[in-house]
Amino acid sequence: MAANGQPTVRRRRLGAELRQLRKAAGLSSPQVARHLLVSQSKISLIETGRRPINPRDVRDLCRLYGVADQDVVDSLMRMARESGRQGWWVSCGDVPYGVYIGLETGAASIHTYEPLVVPGLLQTRAYAAAVIAESVPCHTAEQAAVSLDVRLRRQHRAHHPARPFRLWTVLDESVLHRTVGDRDVMREQLEHLNTLGAQPHITVQVLPHSAGAHPGVLGQFSILAFPDADAGVVYLERFTSDLYLEKYTDRYPYHIMYDHLQAQALNPDDTRHFINDVIKLY
Repeated sequence: MAANGQPTVRRRRLGAELRQLRKAAGLSSPQVARHLLVSQSKISLIETGRRPINPRDVRDLCRLYGVADQDVVDSLMRMARESGRQGWWVSCGDVPYGVYIGLETGAASIHTYEPLVVPGLLQTRAYAAAVIAESVPCHTAEQAAVSLDVRLRRQHRAHHPARPFRLWTVLDESVLHRTVGDRDVMREQLEHLNTLGAQPHITVQVLPHSAGAHPGVLGQFSILAFPDADAGVVYLERFTSDLYLEKYTDRYPYHIMYDHLQAQALNPDDTRHFINDVIKLY
């Protein structure tokens, strides 16, 4: 029942454990809510990891669920204490995708498909600054600076050789031809992509226009997997309200889609040659 080292992931794991204990006790969430004199939505938010819970409430739930093993109770209470710790991104202020950063920070692997721009984890500083400035015109200079700082800090784990996670990226060919910033920015970014793609924990593939219609035509998505084999999230980025799919039946089609995208894309070696050819255009 060991928890992963990041707050959001710990809270999700704790919620999943509490949900299993509730079901094993034969109780519904409305019954638990009535017993604790709280709303059913609070129980639901706790069980999905979207709301923190203090150790005392964990102890009370364990008593209600008839958990007799004190080691289990102590472990869950410890998870509750740890899940209350704030992630580094909280100190940056109002970060609109803080939930995703928490999940990304605790992920063991990420598979992402991008049809329009280079993924944030693989962006150079200049490219990232241009994306932020050009895609969110309502940002103030201060907000743009914070967004850039957060984006670059997110890259530390992906680029740290001692503790990287596995990253697969499939890019539509359009990403390579869309001039973000200027030609110098694009040339540096594409060279950076090839450098990163040569690392053992990062795989970059390009899906050429010649592939025609494919499962990614509906837009960007990312599949996050965690050390717990049964845990996973599909993340769909939207301008005002992101979407997180957690049910297996919702996530499974995206795994199939990604398998097809990888099969239709150029292999990593051919991708590097392809990117080198595009670099010459800049």
